[in-house]
Amino acid sequence: MQTIDLLIKNGQVLNVFTKKFENKNLWINNGKIVSTEKKTDFKAEEIIDAKNEYLVPGFIDSHVHIESSLVTPSELGKVIVPMGVTSVVTDPHEIANVSGIEGIKYMINDAKQSPLDVFVMLPSSVPATSFEHNGATLNADSLHPLYNESSVIGLAEVMDYPAVHNRNQDMMNKINDALNHGYQVDGHGAGLSAKQLGEYKEVGISTDHESTDLNQMYDRLDVGMNIFLREGTVERDLQNTIQAVNKDNINHFSFCTDDKFITTIINEGSINFNIKLAIEYGINPEDAYIMASLNAAKAHKINNLGALSSGYKADIVMVSDPKKVDVKKVIKNGQLMTEDHFKTTPLKFSKNTVHQNIELNDLALPLTSNSECHVIGIQPNHIETDHLKMKSPVKDGCFKADLDNDILKMVDVERHHNLGTFGIGLVHGFNIKHGAVATTVAHDSHNIIAVGTSDESIYKAIQAITKVGGGISVVDDEKVLSTMPLPVAGLMSNKSWQNASHDLNNITEAFKQISEDINFNPFITLSFLTLPVIPTIKLTDQGLYDFNKQAFIDIQN
Repeated sequence: MQTIDLLIKNGQVLNVFTKKFENKNLWINNGKIVSTEKKTDFKAEEIIDAKNEYLVPGFIDSHVHIESSLVTPSELGKVIVPMGVTSVVTDPHEIANVSGIEGIKYMINDAKQSPLDVFVMLPSSVPATSFEHNGATLNADSLHPLYNESSVIGLAEVMDYPAVHNRNQDMMNKINDALNHGYQVDGHGAGLSAKQLGEYKEVGISTDHESTDLNQMYDRLDVGMNIFLREGTVERDLQNTIQAVNKDNINHFSFCTDDKFITTIINEGSINFNIKLAIEYGINPEDAYIMASLNAAKAHKINNLGALSSGYKADIVMVSDPKKVDVKKVIKNGQLMTEDHFKTTPLKFSKNTVHQNIELNDLALPLTSNSECHVIGIQPNHIETDHLKMKSPVKDGCFKADLDNDILKMVDVERHHNLGTFGIGLVHGFNIKHGAVATTVAHDSHNIIAVGTSDESIYKAIQAITKVGGGISVVDDEKVLSTMPLPVAGLMSNKSWQNASHDLNNITEAFKQISEDINFNPFITLSFLTLPVIPTIKLTDQGLYDFNKQAFIDIQN
């Protein structure tokens, strides 16, 4: 009789192939399931009695930027593994846009401390567009050696559609390099038509996570893409898209969080929350769990994850009620997760990445009286924006904040190479009444982005985050109210997840002191107002960019 590591008995095991819960035993050895039979020739060193609880495969986040949690990979693992998330597929293009290959290696190495499987998709678009002023440029040749890393499994979201359309040689090399390794390529089809999505599929891009309504979902299904249903801190898309899922196409769908603050994860969950929402919107629990596991694994060509069957990795989540997704125990690589598996600290990141020299008088915005201005309109809980045209107050030939109509000044300052470039625009929707917010988290180039009611408060907030080597700061007209330092590339805290979430709560409370109530997260919303590959108008360090025109525009014209 062979002695093996673990037996889990008396559980209702989800068979992802029959889509039914079945009374089975799980025999586990060396981190893998070796049998699901009741009677075997095995003897287990350890036995867990599941007592008729429900056993489902570990949850997989199909697409996430760990940096957006504001904590390091090893700290994130401490939070989401107990929630049942045993694997994530991450695109480290946030830190890559700041620190290049060095940043990617930091994420890979810090992740190795955690039992969480962190699969890496190599960033395809660093910078996101050819005109961006970010911290690094990664071409196909520079990415190629990273395929030697065991955690690398493909090429991350291709967001530069013109490069695909024009068959840019470097972009084609990146795509083909991934495909030649047997890996897959993620898409980023925000604002793309069905025809344009077809061009993506033609070159080998097989996934997308940017659907925000049913028509976009159907366009992606029509070309055969695998779709990641997204629910992040502000990217609240699942409720608007889940209705597209049916029994005939469900194998095309899995879940992702994309960008989610650590506080949001703590308060509502990660992929376990996506599963709950899907069930609430009518998806059968069995199907929801399969979307969160097998479908995600298949989309990324990960052959040993996503099922509780012989030969699969023993990543198991135990729940008492499948409809409630009430996680009781998590087994990762055949080991029951306890606090002893998470006694780590973030790796050191010593490089200062904030370099700027903007002066207060640079922030003045000359305007012509009685002329309409192009204004960025916030869409609450979405990363797309409205293109508004509004008249703005002018004093002494320059813009003056319009608090009655909620038109505020926004500034984007280059921070990587001290180029001295900055862009100024107008935004509607923050409801700030006195003060400003500044952050070095500004997708995807991650320059400094600030918004406020006066030049003085904007300048004060920018200086506050520069002083701490990157972060998020909230100021009023008199003083700095709260700052969350993010010394890891200006993107992540070097503290524990508990202390980082405490800092984030503090700046959230500070924001409430300078604003009226809003129904969206102000910090992550602000961070996306600089991403020119998302419709409709955004602000870069070179000025206001119109996605539809694919060109820079003047504030007044």
